[in-house]
Amino acid sequence: MFLFFAGIAGAQVSINDNGSPPDSSAMLDVNSTNKGVLVPRMSQPQISAISNPANGLIVYNTTDSKMYIYVAGVNAWKKVSYGTGTLSRPFLCGDTITRYHVADTIAPVTKTVTYSTVSGIPGEPSKCWISSNLGASQQATYYFGSDEASAGWYWQFNRMQGYKHDGIDRTPDSAWIDPIVESSNWLAANDPYSLELGSPWRIPTSSEWTNVDAAGSWTYYLGPWNSELKMHRAGDLLNSDGSLANRGSTGYYWSGTQGGSANASFLNFTSGSCDVSNLSKANGFSVRCVR
Repeated sequence: MFLFFAGIAGAQVSINDNGSPPDSSAMLDVNSTNKGVLVPRMSQPQISAISNPANGLIVYNTTDSKMYIYVAGVNAWKKVSYGTGTLSRPFLCGDTITRYHVADTIAPVTKTVTYSTVSGIPGEPSKCWISSNLGASQQATYYFGSDEASAGWYWQFNRMQGYKHDGIDRTPDSAWIDPIVESSNWLAANDPYSLELGSPWRIPTSSEWTNVDAAGSWTYYLGPWNSELKMHRAGDLLNSDGSLANRGSTGYYWSGTQGGSANASFLNFTSGSCDVSNLSKANGFSVRCVR
């Protein structure tokens, strides 16, 4: 940062990142590519308590989140009118993400879901992760939870269409695809996270699951559950007919990496094991998200 004072009489002040003097027309010239200017912030009572405010005095009102300028001619604080446009700050891991899912060729039902995000996961500490399943109305409250709200939706490998299962019926109740035989990883064009949350969100790779499993020393279901990811045993939809199985007893989470033309890699955990394995692409498994 550079501060420049051009003499005492009629002094100009420059606060900038590049060392340049103030503009000849400015008494105060502030220049930065990554910081802004803060005016005094105070509540409505504090603003009203200012004695003899100068004409043109500017403050930010924390009571109603508005800017005000004192106008001596009318002896009042005048609110600065805002336009309709907004500028959102960049996403930071730890922020929540709220999405309105519309039933279509990706989401099985229409619902609004708020997802939490976490980083610093051992094995992949620089990545940002979603800490609940895609389509889950809430983060699971128990590692053996068998409720649909925590389980979220299920996907067959490299398919866009998600499936909800309430314990009795599957939605949509369309023809189940079995077998799925194709030489391909999960394509970005079919990735439900990228399609529903936007790029660069995606399904983890087999290597990412392997790294997280190893670094977290996960040996059975409590490893994934006790991590910041809060992964629980959401079960699966059977590759043979899409019926629900193992909810509350086993966790199955796809990677985006195939293990062969008919099989794909996934993270699974039970009461006695936790590892990355390969099974039929026709299975319906839960998905998690990383960026």
